[in-house]
Amino acid sequence: MGKFVVLARVAENMSLTRVAGPLSPTAPATVNYVIDGPPHKLLMHPFPRRVRAEFAGRTVLDTRRGVLLHETALLPRLYVPEVDLDATAFVPTDHTTHCPFKGDATYRSLTVGDRTVENALWAYPDPKPEASWLAGYASLDWDAADAWFDEDEQVYAHLTDPFTRVDIRPTSRHVQVLAGDVLVAESHTPLVLTETGLPARWYLDQDDVRVPITATDTHTRCPYKGEASYWTVELPDGSTLTDAAWSYPTPLPESSRIAGRISFLHADLHTLVDGEPA
Repeated sequence: MGKFVVLARVAENMSLTRVAGPLSPTAPATVNYVIDGPPHKLLMHPFPRRVRAEFAGRTVLDTRRGVLLHETALLPRLYVPEVDLDATAFVPTDHTTHCPFKGDATYRSLTVGDRTVENALWAYPDPKPEASWLAGYASLDWDAADAWFDEDEQVYAHLTDPFTRVDIRPTSRHVQVLAGDVLVAESHTPLVLTETGLPARWYLDQDDVRVPITATDTHTRCPYKGEASYWTVELPDGSTLTDAAWSYPTPLPESSRIAGRISFLHADLHTLVDGEPA
């Protein structure tokens, strides 16, 4: 079975409270305002669509009133009203944790038939006053469920963040991918993909690759682009760069432009765009 990494290459997305987002600890200096608040910020707002989670062939979460909690340095997390959970599938445990920003969390295990995921669900029954709006909501660990659905579409890795976007544009810029002095790939007709909070990624035709590449068993899933497959780059001196190239053979419709194209990222590779480091 191939290696599957769920969040690879997406975990650095900006959103509002991460990296250089406006509510992050390192908010940009190029503004004409000051936000007065703690370094660790919380922001909750409604998620506009129905969300469901399935476990052991059963729907254990079904909400039209979910909310996303944006929290400094974390991906946005879905919280749902307690009444939108299948209460018979969750068993209270003695496990607790303390968050200095939200309060004391209680936990429940997810149990259906002979399958159990310990401490899969948590809630703040008596949250701190500054997060009082969390009362009555609970959050299910994404990896605990077998499948998640945004409306009727199965989604992977995490729900999409309304403050993150992906744009893909054709360009005539000259892109070269090198390993030292070895030209690995070169194109004058790449696609440039920009994703909020991430460096631009350059997607090239497979005919633009100048060295052999070999498919690996690694796959990743991105909620914005789909499922990626990976290749090892083989260099003329016999060395290899494992999982240094990836492609989305059948991307999600909103990222269909990159179908079959290849992008590169590895510590031993560097990319030049119009002769300048990318």
